[in-house]
Amino acid sequence: MKIIPIEKQGLVIKPQPIFAFIKTFPLVLVVAGFTYLAFQFFACLIWLSLAVTVLACYRYFYIRHIDYILTSEILRISRGIFFKRIDQVELYRIKDYVLTQPPLLQVFSLMDLMLKTTDPENSIIWLRGIPLSNLVDILRDRVQEARLHSKIVEIN
Repeated sequence: MKIIPIEKQGLVIKPQPIFAFIKTFPLVLVVAGFTYLAFQFFACLIWLSLAVTVLACYRYFYIRHIDYILTSEILRISRGIFFKRIDQVELYRIKDYVLTQPPLLQVFSLMDLMLKTTDPENSIIWLRGIPLSNLVDILRDRVQEARLHSKIVEIN
């Protein structure tokens, strides 16, 4: 499991390498198709094959460079290779948790976690391809602590 503790009782959660490969595999198939066509019919398609290879590599490394950092007060999502983007959501803004596990993720013991928030910029946050764990329980406990600490009362 790839959850790394950091300061202030924080956790770093990363998508797993197999998840990045699963998301990149369709591009690998396209590369194989263009390479076959280039060698059989039209040699110029090799350039398209190389371009799609670069795109597949970029997608793989982009997914591998996503960090979900959970501290006692915030959830920080860091993503990007050349241009970093870091989103922060106060934990007391998280309203609902939806854990999904399609069959392919079940095979590799992975999960997708959708968080619904009251944050106007990030109303829905996806944590994709993370290891199957008790993260929902940890997150729920931290959200409750953050609400108590910030004296936030939810009124529906």
